[in-house]
Amino acid sequence: MELSEEELRMLEQMERALVEEDPKLASTLRGTSFQRAARRRMVFGGAILLVGIGLLIVAVLLDLTAVLQTVVGVLGFVVMLAGAILALTSARSPGHATPKVRASGRTGFGVVDGGRQHRSGRQRSGSPFMERMEERWRRRRERGL
Repeated sequence: MELSEEELRMLEQMERALVEEDPKLASTLRGTSFQRAARRRMVFGGAILLVGIGLLIVAVLLDLTAVLQTVVGVLGFVVMLAGAILALTSARSPGHATPKVRASGRTGFGVVDGGRQHRSGRQRSGSPFMERMEERWRRRRERGL
């Protein structure tokens, strides 16, 4: 259900009042603190990844016994894998997303197109089906069924 122009205007006024009254809460709602945390986890994951690569290189370059070389190599691989997973999951987390842009061109809490958020670029596979279902629902409401 889309918001009317009046409802959108009132929502923007409430957002402005919130920003003026409590900027810290508004910042949290926008996700800037979540973005910083995700960025820190990503950097930390990258550092762990580099440590794992270093362990792999140490296992190959140093003249160690076969058992010790295998243990250090496997440990390096596990550390490298953990760092890569941490970095990649941090990059994909919702908190790391860019702020939404309203129809007015300003960034905000994510009110887009009457409260409906659309993905840019790619379209979901079931989208035409949902559009047909929504159209049928609208027609039924208009007919009064």
